[in-house]
Amino acid sequence: MKVKRFIGGSLEENSYVVYRKTGGECYIIDPGHSADKILKFIKEEKLSPKGILLTHHHYDHTDAVGKIRESRELPVFLHREDLDMYGNDVDVILEGDDVLMLDNEAFTVIHTPGHTGGSVCYYFEESKIIFTGDTLFCDDIGRTDFKDSDDRRMHKSCHRLSDLLSGDTTVYPGHDNFNSMKAIRKINSYFNEYAGVK
Repeated sequence: MKVKRFIGGSLEENSYVVYRKTGGECYIIDPGHSADKILKFIKEEKLSPKGILLTHHHYDHTDAVGKIRESRELPVFLHREDLDMYGNDVDVILEGDDVLMLDNEAFTVIHTPGHTGGSVCYYFEESKIIFTGDTLFCDDIGRTDFKDSDDRRMHKSCHRLSDLLSGDTTVYPGHDNFNSMKAIRKINSYFNEYAGVK
């Protein structure tokens, strides 16, 4: 699986296009900015977008959704618990453990509440990649001091990811750089603490 990253916005958020090959299908993940650049890339690669996958409702991950939808009529995917806070149209309501397809590869929606109630990760087990939004960063975890955050649930989410992900899984977070899970376990003391790893 191939991943194209776009960095932008006041919080330098990562937006992604995930696809297998030129001329194939793709998903847009967390388009918080750079709508024109994302659309240009999709056109240049002759990709057929299947939808917009949101990891959570925060504006820095969703601000470009409207402009992209004006150009292409794409379904928006969001977890049920984030619907009220998002307040915009959602076409596919996620529950967690949903299984989606991209060019014959299945991937799983992992519900990881904590940063928001409806935070999710998109896990491509076969390709060994995961998009974690603001749940997990390379050297930190997402804040849990927002109105709809929950520190207790973040502990459980980190524990679940720790159990689920092998060391050779590449983590693509909502901010900052990507890295292997093996490296993250070495440098991310916050994640290890929340996951109960000693």
